[in-house]
Amino acid sequence: MPNLSIAIVGAGIGGLTAALALARQGHSVTLIERRTGFSEVGAGLQLSPNASRILIKLGLGPALRRVVTEPERVVVRSIRSGKPIGEVALCSFMRERFEAPYWVVHRADLQTILLDAVRSEPSIRLVMGRNVEAVESSSSQASLAWVSASGARETLTADVIVGADGVWSKVRQALGESRLPIYRGSIAWRATLERGATPAELAGDETGLWLGPRGHVVHYPIAGGRLVNVVAIERSPTPVEGWAAPGRREDLIARYASSAPALRALLAQPQEWLRWSLFDHPAERLASGRIALLGDAAHPVLPFLAQGAAMAIEDAATLAFLLRQEQPDIPQVLSAYEEQRLGRATRVQKEARTNGRIYHAGPLVAFGRDRVMRHLGPEGMTKRYDWLYGFRTPE
Repeated sequence: MPNLSIAIVGAGIGGLTAALALARQGHSVTLIERRTGFSEVGAGLQLSPNASRILIKLGLGPALRRVVTEPERVVVRSIRSGKPIGEVALCSFMRERFEAPYWVVHRADLQTILLDAVRSEPSIRLVMGRNVEAVESSSSQASLAWVSASGARETLTADVIVGADGVWSKVRQALGESRLPIYRGSIAWRATLERGATPAELAGDETGLWLGPRGHVVHYPIAGGRLVNVVAIERSPTPVEGWAAPGRREDLIARYASSAPALRALLAQPQEWLRWSLFDHPAERLASGRIALLGDAAHPVLPFLAQGAAMAIEDAATLAFLLRQEQPDIPQVLSAYEEQRLGRATRVQKEARTNGRIYHAGPLVAFGRDRVMRHLGPEGMTKRYDWLYGFRTPE
C-alpha cells in the first residue's frame, strides 16, 4: 500500500473524514486543529445518500444508526398560512432509489463518531491548539508553519497538505486566492429543544420546511429522535460576527410574528438561540502543486440545499481514492482531484443560491413554485436531485 505523509489542516467533519479515509489507504496523517478541544455545540446536519453511503463504507454505519434519525418525508408549508405546499419523499424511497439512507444527525454526534474512529487509527496523529500561519509547496514537498497556544512555533513537512479549515481558510491563500468570502444577505438562527416540547402537529418523524418572502424555517428530529433541531433564516443586510453569536429570542419571535400558530409555538420554545451569517466563495481553485482544499475551504455552500457536510465528505472520499496508487505523481493526482470536483462543487453552490431565491420568493414566483411542487409530487421532488444524491466515488 502507498504510504504518503499527509497534513490536514482543520478537524471539522471534512478534515476528520479525510484523515480516516486516507489512513485507511495506508497513509500517515497529521491532523492539525486550532481549537484546544471539541465542543458539544452545533446545529443538525442532513446526511443525504451521497454522504451516508461514504460513511457507511468507512465502517461507521453501526455507530451512526444509534444517533441518527431517518425522516419519512419533508413537508413544505407556507409560513403565513401553515398550509402544505408539497412534500419530498425520503426514507424507504431514498433507500430504494439510491441504495443508501437519508439521515439527519446532530453535528456533535457525527463529530464524536468520526473522532473516535480517527483516534483508533495508529497512523493518524491529532495535534490540537495549533494555528497554521503559512503553507508552501515545492516540487519535492509541502510545508506549513504553525504556532501553538503557548506561542511556540514549528514547521512541518509533508508529501501533501490538505486545507479543511473552513470558510475563512488560511490554506486557500496558498493557492493564490486572496478574495474574501461573500456575505449572501442572510443570518441563520439555530436552537435545539426536547422533542416533547414541540407542538404535537410538528413532532412526527419528518422534516418541516416553511417558506416565506422574508425567510424560512427548517426543523427535524436529531439525537436519535430525542431532540428537535430548528434553523430559522432571517434576511438581513448586515452580517453578525462569528459562528455562535447569541440571538435574542424575542427578536426572532417578532420577526416571525405573522407566521402560522404552530410555527410561532415552535419558535417560542427554545430559550437560547445562536446565530451565524451565511457566506460563500465561488469555487475556482481546489488544488495546486502539493496542496488541496476540501469542504468549505474549497467551496463554501449556502445551506439551502443541505449539502455543506455532504460535499466535504464527498471531497474526502474522492481525494483518498485518487491517492490510493503506488508512488503517485502528486501534483498530477491533485490536478485530477480538482478536475473531478470543481464542476460538481460549482453546480451545488449555484443550486443552493437558486433555492434561497425560490424559498424567499414573492407572491407571483411563489405561486408558480407551489404549483410545480404539487405537480411533481413527493417522489418527483426527490427525483429532481438524482444528479446530487446518486453520487458515488469510484470503486
